[in-house]
Amino acid sequence: MNAYPLPTPHPANAHPARVYNAWLGGKDHYPVDQEAAELAAAANPTIVPSVRANRAFLGRAVRHLTSAGVRQFLDVGTGIPAAGNTHEVAQQAAPESRVVYVDNDPIVLTHARALLVSGAEGRTDYVQADAQDVDTILESASRTLDLDRPVGLMLVAILQYIKDAEDPWDITRRLLERLAPGSCLVLSHPAADVTAPEVAESMRIYNERAASHASATPRTQKEVERFFEGLEILEPGVVTLTRWRPEPSDTPDDTLPMWCAVARKA
Repeated sequence: MNAYPLPTPHPANAHPARVYNAWLGGKDHYPVDQEAAELAAAANPTIVPSVRANRAFLGRAVRHLTSAGVRQFLDVGTGIPAAGNTHEVAQQAAPESRVVYVDNDPIVLTHARALLVSGAEGRTDYVQADAQDVDTILESASRTLDLDRPVGLMLVAILQYIKDAEDPWDITRRLLERLAPGSCLVLSHPAADVTAPEVAESMRIYNERAASHASATPRTQKEVERFFEGLEILEPGVVTLTRWRPEPSDTPDDTLPMWCAVARKA
């Protein structure tokens, strides 16, 4: 993938999507993002393998949902496109799949529109909205998705950017509330209780360089389990990334500090 030109001037603060892009080896970021990525990874060497394992988890989860008949996906917190995006995985398995991507950064959505090209049978759309703006997300998504049919709600490595005081659990509940029975929540989240000292230090370094609204909060397994209240959590439950339905060739690594799970709305 060729880098999509970023506007100038360079920003003063790191941005989550651009830092994530740097960890994935992409080119769509600024020096401030590269610095934050490198310093955070130096404090916590599991970050880069965690980011890659997180992308692999997304792919396995989307393939599972398509095999179960889900043909619609709402991906909140798109990030700058990299290999294995939700619509690519879904439409490879089911070409008629429809995907709506949501992000609050217009630069990210510029990348998305340029690089996330749907297949002829499916459809891909984009919404500029904050993850906390539930009404805007759902109203805009309903132009592309039929919310009366099951939807895969993708909250992959995004809820750490919503502070406890802003109640990410309620935001998740409200998003799910409007989705049809049979919809599924796919969620991953940085762990506060796996390699805890390294995670805390890497988060401190990142937060010092990010804008205040983009600071990150890791959470414990029990805190992550709260996101799934009232849902049927699929086996194997809330686990570390490489433990969620790994491929035969995958090697489990419980040092990667992220929790993940998939759950179904009855």
